[in-house]
Amino acid sequence: MKLNILVMMTMLILPQIAKGDIVHQFKNPSFSGIGTGSHYLTIENQEHSRKKAIEDALEAARKQAEREADNTVLAKFIRNLESRIYAQLAKQLVDNMFSNDSAVTFGSFTLEGSVVSYEVMTAEDGSQFIKMRIVDSDGTETIIEIPIGTGNFGPSEGDNPDGG
Repeated sequence: MKLNILVMMTMLILPQIAKGDIVHQFKNPSFSGIGTGSHYLTIENQEHSRKKAIEDALEAARKQAEREADNTVLAKFIRNLESRIYAQLAKQLVDNMFSNDSAVTFGSFTLEGSVVSYEVMTAEDGSQFIKMRIVDSDGTETIIEIPIGTGNFGPSEGDNPDGG
């Protein structure tokens, strides 16, 4: 009797279970078509992020190589040498423009593509100044007027250096 009840219950429940539809669906949106657009956008974003990361890494490596090249002993030596040469050129130019014995009243020279010219001028009030014109290689012009005889450091003629 128990067996009959068990068999009957099984026969009643089994068709209900078997009646369910078994449908195969792909999880990948490329195959199912569900959510395909967002799937493609996700793939595109991942590819873009990878490319960007690679480009950033290459750029960082290039900049690091440039910094290392700029910090070699030879590069430091060349920068120091250039600085001292330019300082000497500037000193010689100033000495020639402002020397009292044989002052040069005009001149010009080219420095790395820029033309630097200078001339001693006299203002309407009789004071003298040096007009320096610097024309860059792209045509940009800078004019500097340097007064002569003002801003001296030290005692003037006739002043007693001892203060008395």
